[in-house]
Amino acid sequence: MEVVWQGAVIAAGGLLALLGNPPVRALLRRIDPPQPKREPQLLDVEERLPGGRWIGILERIATYACIVAGFPAGLAFILAVKGLGRYPELRAGNDPRLGELFIIGTFASMLWAAAFAGIAYGVIQLW
Repeated sequence: MEVVWQGAVIAAGGLLALLGNPPVRALLRRIDPPQPKREPQLLDVEERLPGGRWIGILERIATYACIVAGFPAGLAFILAVKGLGRYPELRAGNDPRLGELFIIGTFASMLWAAAFAGIAYGVIQLW
């Protein structure tokens, strides 16, 4: 029965980690609120870096799984794959702010997943 509860905690934490897109976007809006003139905005980055929402979901799944599984080296792998995958688009852009916005979004997304992984890990340790 204990294994069932631990599995439920891990599954619930994983689900909550997946739901990180709205809070991450809210944080990014707070950091870089929309402005009347058309300078690159944090939330406009998705137009220049398509697929960001799906990449973020997969990033949070992988981050959560690595932390819960006790595989911290996996976090470096996640960051490396994401950075290398986006490097051509970031390099080709003529706006250095695009890279900053990419990093802020990545860290916010990973911290969201890490928070729920930490909560799940802590609850499981209570058993």
